Amino acid sequence: MATPVPTRRSEKRTSKVLAAELSRPHEREAKEMTFTENVSPRGARITTMRRWLPGTRVLVIFLRDGVRSEGKVTYFQRKGSRVFAIGVELSGTGADRMGNVT
Repeated sequence: MATPVPTRRSEKRTSKVLAAELSRPHEREAKEMTFTENVSPRGARITTMRRWLPGTRVLVIFLRDGVRSEGKVTYFQRKGSRVFAIGVELSGTGADRMGNVT
């Protein structure tokens, strides 16, 4: 079931396509190569082929500069028959470094 995308945002998102690797923090063998649709200093909207539940912990590695950050899925949205988008709230050092990407 898709969760509606929040309508209020505390930070401005920048439309930016960045290559990323997406996985659960302790399941690196199940990584998925994907892209962002937009980014902010504390999060990103990421396309995915998998279904993710809001609240799930994720590891995102931005391939351009190796920024790694754990975060949590804030929403899940269907984009097409086999393509989805998730909102990821990033935490820690990786989120602090996202300010340089936006």
